[in-house]
Amino acid sequence: MRIDKKNISIFIIWLVHISGFMGMVFYDLDFFATFTPLNLALMLIILIVNMSNIVKQEILSIFSIFFIGMLAEGLGVNYGLIFGKYDYGNNLGFKLFGVPFLIGINWIMLTIISGSIASYLFKTERKFLTITCGALLMLAMDFVMEPIAPKLDLWQFENLVVPLSNYFGWFIIGLITQTIYKLQFIKKEISVSSNLYIAFFLFFSLLNLFI
Repeated sequence: MRIDKKNISIFIIWLVHISGFMGMVFYDLDFFATFTPLNLALMLIILIVNMSNIVKQEILSIFSIFFIGMLAEGLGVNYGLIFGKYDYGNNLGFKLFGVPFLIGINWIMLTIISGSIASYLFKTERKFLTITCGALLMLAMDFVMEPIAPKLDLWQFENLVVPLSNYFGWFIIGLITQTIYKLQFIKKEISVSSNLYIAFFLFFSLLNLFI
């Protein structure tokens, strides 16, 4: 295997997630959960570094996705709108109006990696099909994150019950951010994006089984 930036990035993705999983399951869940901000920041850097020749419109789109994600989450945390009533824990770091800054980062990452996979699966000009697929991939990720989130002190819904409005809200916001990604990003990177999506999905799915 040729050693290059992409291969090194994929190696780091799997090393971090396998190590994190092993540490949470076999050593100290609370200790390793505190590294969540570092993990998210590192994964974003890896993702951005592997995106080819980012242009101005793509940078503006990244900020737009961040703003949309933060706004939607702010309405949820403070008013119970869109997703339902919930609060964030302490393991996602600095908060702005009750919403961790890293949640906006999470929306950026999930939009990009899900949109890249959808664009690869549907190499067609039928934009609506690609956008819908991307939103569904984001929704699938939320399904595996929700059960384990309270145990990792990430977020928690009122009465520990995730309402249907959360999944509906995720899909709607996902459609919006996927539309931005599909229309504004010229090149879609697939190798790092697909590995990052699978690593995220397996990480949370397996934690649900073992914790």
